[in-house]
Amino acid sequence: MTFAPRYRRVLLKISGEALMGPGEFGLDGPSIEAIARDIRGVHAMGVEVCLVIGGGNIFRGFSGASAGMERASADYMGMLATVINALAMQNALERLGVSTRVLSAIPMATVCEPYIRRRAIRHLEKNRVVIFAAGTGNPFFTTDTAAALRASEMGCKALLKGTKVDGVYSADPVKDKSATRFVRLDYLDVLSRDLKVMDASAISLARENGIPILVFSIHNEGAFAEVISGRGRFTIIEEKE
Repeated sequence: MTFAPRYRRVLLKISGEALMGPGEFGLDGPSIEAIARDIRGVHAMGVEVCLVIGGGNIFRGFSGASAGMERASADYMGMLATVINALAMQNALERLGVSTRVLSAIPMATVCEPYIRRRAIRHLEKNRVVIFAAGTGNPFFTTDTAAALRASEMGCKALLKGTKVDGVYSADPVKDKSATRFVRLDYLDVLSRDLKVMDASAISLARENGIPILVFSIHNEGAFAEVISGRGRFTIIEEKE
């Protein structure tokens, strides 16, 4: 039995940590391939898919700054890490037969295209998966904010956040067994309760542009397609009527 997708154009945000599998850092081939298969499945449903991938598996800017490095320099290093992850995901998708383009906010013409909004939209219209790399191209902005920004620019109908857990909880479910999962939240609920879903600027940007945020587990095979179809376990963050 097949289910029709609820959204025709979406942006999937995943952390760099999702690509490192059981390791403590770096890239894990089976983990990347599993995520690529899920993306291919959603793409095959006729959904236009954009991606933003973090760089925490290679370098996290804030930890570098706290060790004495200038924050801006550390953040630029983190942006370059996201390009490495984007190229890894592009390779995995294209080995599965999915046409893909990487667009970087920091120009590096030898390995990928520069980010140009109209070009990115054209790639989506040509049925290509578009991977946005190098964040916003500016320090002091997270890849969560980059995801909300690109989703707004592309006119995406939903922003999906693939995490370790199947939604937003009242507390860390790994540490607190009594934590409860929210099915639906308002943007302001997330901000006022300081729920660690995405940073405040990303939540605010999604709210301003009316883009619902769906939080689910990227590690559950097939979960991406289920969420797109309105099934499975996830938390949706949107304006309450």
